[in-house]
Amino acid sequence: MPIEYPGGGVLKEHAAVRTSVGVFDVSHLGKATVSGPGAAAFVNTALTADLNRIAPGQAQYTLCCAPDGGVVDDLIAYLRTPDDVFLIPNAANTAEVVRLLSDAAPDAVSVADQHRDFGILAVQGPRSAALMEAIDLPAGHAYLSFVDLTWRGIPLVVCRTGYTGEHGYEIVVPWSDTPAVWDALMQTQLPDGADASGPLPAGLGARDTLRTEMGYPLHGQDLSRTISPVQARLGWAVGWDKPRFWGRDALVAQRAAADGPLLRGLLASDRGIPRPHMRVFAGLTGAADSVAGPRDVGEVTSGTFSPTLRQGIGLALLDRSVSEGDEVAVDVRGRRSTMRVVRPPFVHVAGPR
Repeated sequence: MPIEYPGGGVLKEHAAVRTSVGVFDVSHLGKATVSGPGAAAFVNTALTADLNRIAPGQAQYTLCCAPDGGVVDDLIAYLRTPDDVFLIPNAANTAEVVRLLSDAAPDAVSVADQHRDFGILAVQGPRSAALMEAIDLPAGHAYLSFVDLTWRGIPLVVCRTGYTGEHGYEIVVPWSDTPAVWDALMQTQLPDGADASGPLPAGLGARDTLRTEMGYPLHGQDLSRTISPVQARLGWAVGWDKPRFWGRDALVAQRAAADGPLLRGLLASDRGIPRPHMRVFAGLTGAADSVAGPRDVGEVTSGTFSPTLRQGIGLALLDRSVSEGDEVAVDVRGRRSTMRVVRPPFVHVAGPR
């Protein structure tokens, strides 16, 4: 997946997704299948979210945690049947997720790494449904539900999900057939008044600016082996009432203690752009400054320039003494840039529901 495409560029690709439609080739993402009698029940004892809350034909954001509550990976689980669960982990973590599940699976359940078997194309933006319908792909199903179908002789899975905040779809397609689906999408022109416009291919740069505007975490930066779901404020993806899942005891204890740092948003008040690993300081003005001076309260985990807001934005792991609405400063290459602590998303869009 390129950073940007020739003739596009991050800003243009970002704008296409926010205003029209962009297509991402995210075939690098992992794919795995857990199958056999009781496969879903087994997955439910391993991953954090409660699969019992969804029905076959629906998908769910969930987490694979270590015993200490650290995040091995975040992933999407597709519940096909009680005996068949399809998983989409992050590319770099697929082998470890498959290994952990394989080691823990009962004899009747098998775990298969299908990383090289499928491609994935993400169609994202307010005109994504129009593009899907233009090539006879389903677009009317509910958010986080998926449809199995055969399209022009090719078996596809179309799920109403994505990583941009916009209305969108992710298409899972056999690896060798991925170019045919890509070409069909990219060669389609959508009517736009008197003119005609087609989708724009979008790369990794736009994917990062789009997801940061929504406050969506990136594994390895905003959640990791050392940043837990509690700290990343992903408690909504944890089935707290489940009696068993990996890392449960540690996460329950963290939640009860309520004393660790939390992931919060930063919105620049000046021209500064926060970047990962930059330090964040509080107590820079008023009485707090005169008594105690600046306090190092955390670190930026993700940061970028928001093409929509034309401001610097970021996510940062901050001490609980810092609250939303507070003013802090980020050390941007030796210069203190003033930023306000906010709760993401930074940009409000019509999608995904």
